[in-house]
Amino acid sequence: MKLLPALLAAALLSACASAPPRPASIARGDYAATKEYASKLIQYAMKKNSIEGLSIALVDDQRVVWAEGFGFADEEKNIPATADTLYRVGSISKLFTDTAAMQLAEQGKLDIDQPLQKYIPNFAIKSRFADTPAITPRQLMTHHSGLPRDRLKGFMTANPAPFATLVDDIRDDYTAYPPGLIASYSNLGISLLGVVIQNQSGMPFADYMQQSLLVPMGMTNSSFDTGLSSSPLMAQGYQGRKAAVEPRLRDVPAGGLNSSVNDMSRFMSMVFAGGTAGGHQIIQEKTLHEMLRPQNSAVALDFDTRVGLGWWLDAKGKPQLRNGGTVAAHNGATFSFHSQLYILPEHKLGVVVLSNSSTAGGAVEHIAIETLASALEAKSGIRQSEPVKIQTDKKPPTPEEVREFIGDYTTMIGMAQISACGDGLCAHAADTKFDLVHGNDGMFRLNYSLLGLIPIDLGILGQVGLSRRTVDGRELLVARVGEQEALVGQRIAPPANLELWRRYLGEYEFTNLGADHKFIDRVKLVEERGYLFVEVAATDAPTAKAPLKPVSASEGILLGSLSDGGETVRVVQQDGEERMVFGGYQFKKIAR
Repeated sequence: MKLLPALLAAALLSACASAPPRPASIARGDYAATKEYASKLIQYAMKKNSIEGLSIALVDDQRVVWAEGFGFADEEKNIPATADTLYRVGSISKLFTDTAAMQLAEQGKLDIDQPLQKYIPNFAIKSRFADTPAITPRQLMTHHSGLPRDRLKGFMTANPAPFATLVDDIRDDYTAYPPGLIASYSNLGISLLGVVIQNQSGMPFADYMQQSLLVPMGMTNSSFDTGLSSSPLMAQGYQGRKAAVEPRLRDVPAGGLNSSVNDMSRFMSMVFAGGTAGGHQIIQEKTLHEMLRPQNSAVALDFDTRVGLGWWLDAKGKPQLRNGGTVAAHNGATFSFHSQLYILPEHKLGVVVLSNSSTAGGAVEHIAIETLASALEAKSGIRQSEPVKIQTDKKPPTPEEVREFIGDYTTMIGMAQISACGDGLCAHAADTKFDLVHGNDGMFRLNYSLLGLIPIDLGILGQVGLSRRTVDGRELLVARVGEQEALVGQRIAPPANLELWRRYLGEYEFTNLGADHKFIDRVKLVEERGYLFVEVAATDAPTAKAPLKPVSASEGILLGSLSDGGETVRVVQQDGEERMVFGGYQFKKIAR
């Protein structure tokens, strides 16, 4: 996905209509005002983003203060969305998988700091990093295992193989980073944790989750499955306003939960009750505290990114949700569904928003944050102040700043180039050109004008401060929003060994797609400005390009945020011809 053009489109749309304003003030205990404001915001967001259906629940400790559905669970059948409508919650499933692993740890069946091989004896994966420690279950839960994000082959397919087959599938794959180096999200890692749960519980994963978590919490309509629930409560998925078939998912522990906002409310209340629900001790209170404790404070490359055991944490508060203590969250997305969950543990407040539309990604997060901020004011009197807008000026960068910033950077959305433009600096990223302008805090900000003439308000993107930092010898580009800093990417130079891969330049097609859902239409390997790029034309998204760094004549790495790590692309001989291999998929060059 090309992030920056999407943000620009959102900025243009926002100029066409105004979102409902926050209430001037909310009296203590006045959740009715929160409900009224959030309802208007939901209706606005659904219309603006062509969202078919959406459900929300707001929880205050052991009480669901509001739960409601909007739009349709299934428009063709005229079934409205309600608080009991079931949705695919995607990666929020990971919170349940991690909780189940910690249950086993409490029972003495799992030590989360032991090597993964102790619980999956046949687990093995290659590494190009010398003297790295063994991967542990704790690192799976914190996304610090260094494993690839996904095993793409068979990830979404008509008849998924059991997720335990991943253990054999990845034996010839490589880790992307050394364990413990950097937070690097991995569905594969959580699916392997599901294998651990099966092995140590002696039960199929879905059965264990049902018996040990869902039923004791009263989540009676929820279930883990490769596909949509057969319940009449299950929502139809939509691509925009068009009904769509939701692909089945192999990686059930990472994203296979079907649930409703009413059922998810019971999970949040369990957390607020110190691990108890319906008279059952689901998990010990001290274990919950550990899950909500930042596990990566000593990881320099994570900057202010904090993750617990499953939970993504923000101890300083998001810019839109401050002074409420730690913010703990998880979101999720599948082919047609989006979800967002936020809790404020210190105030025992939580919100969950679920939608059955592919267009709802940004909306569910915004609705969740605004609803929770309003509820925090109702419960505690803490009101969110309007963000202080950073002022920019046209002061040109100093020669030292030009030398420091100019260069190519590898990022999670592909290559970004910062160069001199007249007397200033500009950035090229995701096929978009931005000016870099000074802010009154000493950092640079992105500035964009449509056709070079019409200034466009970039919203929160325009408030992101950019600075340069050197960490462990890496020249890094760092983003700052409010008090939070995060890694953008690392400065790189063109590789000296392009000749190793020049003969592979060209366009490729799948040879082993099988019954998998087709996300990619075309793959090309191209050379530009001294770099190799893998260019991917996605079926339902704009074309994306990622830099590829050759490491040998038959192996290269797709660079992520760092210049010495990323997922591996290999060239193998198959049926007498060369095939390019990535994530289990094979591609052959198209003859021209």
